[in-house]
Amino acid sequence: MISRSSRFNPGVRGALNDVLGGAAASVLTITFGLSYALLIFAGPLSPYLSYGVASTFIASAVLATVVALGSSLPFAIAGPESSTAAVSAILTSSLVERMTAADPSAPLLVPVLITLGLSTVVTGIVLCGFGITRMGRAIRYVPYPVVGGFLGATGLLIVLGAIRVITGHRLQFATLGQFANPTTLSELGAACVMALVLYMTWHRSRTPFGLPVILVGGVIAAHLAFWLAGISPTEAQAVGWTFQPPPSITFMLPWHPAAIEDYPWHLLPDLSGDLVAVIFVTATSTLFNTAGIEVAAQREANLEQELNVAGLANILAGALGGYAGCVSVSRSILSFNAGGIGRLSGLTVAAVSALMLAAAPMLLGYMPKFVLGGLLIYLGADQLHKWIVESRRRLSIAEYLSLLAIIVIIAKWGFVSGILIGVVIGCATFALSAARIESIKFSFNGEEYRSSLDRSRDDQALLTEYGGKIQGLNLQSYLFFGSANRLYQYVKAMLQRHPECRYLVFDFKLVTGIDSSAAYSFAQIKRSADDRDVKLLLVHLAPAAEKALRSSGFISGDVSIVPELDHALERCENEIISEHQGLEQEEASLRDWFTQILGSDEDATTLIHHCQRIEVDTGEIIVNAGDAADSMYFILDGRVGIMIPASLGATTRVRSLGRYTTIGEMGLIAHVPRSATIQAEVASVLYALNAHQFEAIKEDDPALAQKLLTYFVAVMAERLTFANRTIAVLRR
Repeated sequence: MISRSSRFNPGVRGALNDVLGGAAASVLTITFGLSYALLIFAGPLSPYLSYGVASTFIASAVLATVVALGSSLPFAIAGPESSTAAVSAILTSSLVERMTAADPSAPLLVPVLITLGLSTVVTGIVLCGFGITRMGRAIRYVPYPVVGGFLGATGLLIVLGAIRVITGHRLQFATLGQFANPTTLSELGAACVMALVLYMTWHRSRTPFGLPVILVGGVIAAHLAFWLAGISPTEAQAVGWTFQPPPSITFMLPWHPAAIEDYPWHLLPDLSGDLVAVIFVTATSTLFNTAGIEVAAQREANLEQELNVAGLANILAGALGGYAGCVSVSRSILSFNAGGIGRLSGLTVAAVSALMLAAAPMLLGYMPKFVLGGLLIYLGADQLHKWIVESRRRLSIAEYLSLLAIIVIIAKWGFVSGILIGVVIGCATFALSAARIESIKFSFNGEEYRSSLDRSRDDQALLTEYGGKIQGLNLQSYLFFGSANRLYQYVKAMLQRHPECRYLVFDFKLVTGIDSSAAYSFAQIKRSADDRDVKLLLVHLAPAAEKALRSSGFISGDVSIVPELDHALERCENEIISEHQGLEQEEASLRDWFTQILGSDEDATTLIHHCQRIEVDTGEIIVNAGDAADSMYFILDGRVGIMIPASLGATTRVRSLGRYTTIGEMGLIAHVPRSATIQAEVASVLYALNAHQFEAIKEDDPALAQKLLTYFVAVMAERLTFANRTIAVLRR
C-alpha cells in the first residue's frame, strides 16, 4: 500500500501542477479572447458581437485541445494571437466594406463567418502542407526585416483597431472631426492610461494573476467613477463608456447550402491579399513562437510536427466557426513557469474556454470600453516597440529602413503590396549578403591538427589517443540566417557522429560578416553543445561579429574568445592532458586495489573493464531504499553513508564507508531490494559493477567470479563480526 502511494502521489502532484499552470494561462486566454472578439466584430459588425465571442472561444478551445494532444512540446498552449486576430480583422473589414459598397442592406453575419472559417481552414491546409513537405523551413530563410515588417504592421493594425473598438470610428484624416468631442477624447485618454498602467505593472512583472487584478481594478475604478459622477450603468452604456452586452453567446455553423450559394464569391479575388496575409502571419507566428518557447524553456521542438498540429487545429477550428490561431509564447511560458509541464495544462485552458461560452456575456455587460481597448493598445504598442525600437539594436541601417518601409506600405496599401515589396527586399538582401552560400571552408580535429607547442612523447601519445575530443570548423563568407541554420544542422550531426567531442573551435578568420538573424542558429548550436557538455571557443572574431553574437546572448561566461587558433588549440590540449593524466593515476590506484583483492594483475584489469566509473557530489543520492539491487559499488575515493528513515521524516546514518571499501554486494548476490539509502557524504569516485556485468564474469571467467564471491563473503563476515561486538557492548 505504501509503495503504491509513493508511485501515485507524484502523478497526482504533476496533474495538479498542470491544472494550476493551465488555470494561470486561462486568465490570459479569457482577457485576450474578449479583446480579439471586439477587435474583429467592430463597427458594422458590433451588433453580432455574440457570434464573435462564440467564434473566439470555440477557436480557443479547439486550438488548445489539438495542440495539447499533439505538440512536441507537451506544455504548449495555443489560441488566437494578437497578430492572427489583427489580420483576421483586416480580412473581415475588407469584406464588409466591399459588400456594403455594393449593397448597403446586404446581410453581413453569415458571409463574415464563412470568410473567417474558410480562411482558417485554408490556413490549416497550407500549414499541414508546409509540415508534410518540410517547406516550412523555407520561412526561416525569409529575411528578418521582412518578418519584422509584417509583425510590426500587425501591431499598428491592432492599435488602430483598438481605437475603433473604443470610439466606433476609424482613425483616418476624413474622420478626425468625429474624435473632437469631449466624450471620445476622454475614452481614448482613459484607454491610454490603462495601457500605460499595464506597461508599468504587468509588462515588467509578468506575474500569473497580475493581468486579471489590473483589469478587475480598472473595471472597479471605472464604475466607482461613474457612481461619483452620478452616471448609472444604463447611462454609461448609452453614452458609450461600456459595451452593450449580448443577450447570450450565439453559436452558428455557417455551412448551409443556401448560405454558401448566396456567398459573394466574386469578391474572393479582391480578398486574396488579405487571405495570404492570414496564412503568412499564422505560419510565421507558429514558427517564431515555437522558437521563442524553445529558447525560454530550453526544449527543442519538432518543427514539422508543430506545423502539422497547428494546421490540423486550424482546420478543425475553421470547420466549427472559429478563426486562425497558433501556439502562444506568453501563455505557454506562463503555464510552464507556474509548474505546468504536461498536456493537461492545454486541456485545462480548453475546458475554461468552453465554459466561457456561457460566462462571457455577463463579463462584457460590466466591462468599460477603455479597459479592453487599453489592453489592445498595450498589445499593439508592445508589438510596435519590439519591432521598431528593440530591433534597431540588432539591425543594420539598411535592414532597419527596409523594416520601416514594409510597415508603412502595409498600413497604406495593404498586405499584397507588403508581400511584393518584402519579396523584392528579400531577394536584394540575399543577392548582396550571400555571394557564397557555403559557410564551412574545412573542418579538423585534434588528432590531425595541433598547436605549435612541442610536447613530450607521452603527451603526444595522449593527444593521438584523445585528439578526437577537439573538433574545429574554419568558417568563411557572410553568415546569414539560411547559412547559419545549415551550420547548426552540420554541427548537430557532427556532435552525434563524435560523442567524444568536448571542445568545439570556430575560426572566424574568413568570415566577412554576420547577419542579425543568424544569432538564433548560434543559440541553437550553444544549446546543443551545452546538452553534451561541449565547450565553445571562438577564434579571430571581428568586433562587429562579436557585437552581433553578444547582443543575442550567445556569448556568455562559458564561451571563450581567443585571439589566435594556435592558442585555442594549446588550451584544449593542456586540459585534455591534465584530465587524462589524472585518470591514468586513478586507474593505476584502482588496479593496485583490485590486484590486492584478487591476487592477480590480469584479474584486476578484467574487473576494471567490467566496471563503470561514477562521480557523485556531496549529498547526492546513489541508491534509494526499496530500489532494485542491480549493482554494487567499489569506493575508490571519498565517503558514503548508509541512511535509514528516522522520526519526523528525517534520516539517520547507521554506517559510513570510506575509500577502498565496497557497498551493495549482498543485494547483487541475493537480488533483494535495497534495505537502506546510500548517500555521498563528500564528493566521491565509485566504480559500479552491475548485475549484467557480474553474470558476464561468471560465464566468461568462473575463476574471477569465485574470487569475487570469496571477497564478498570475507567482507560480510567482517561486518557481521563487528555487529556482534557492538551488540555485546550494548548488552553490558
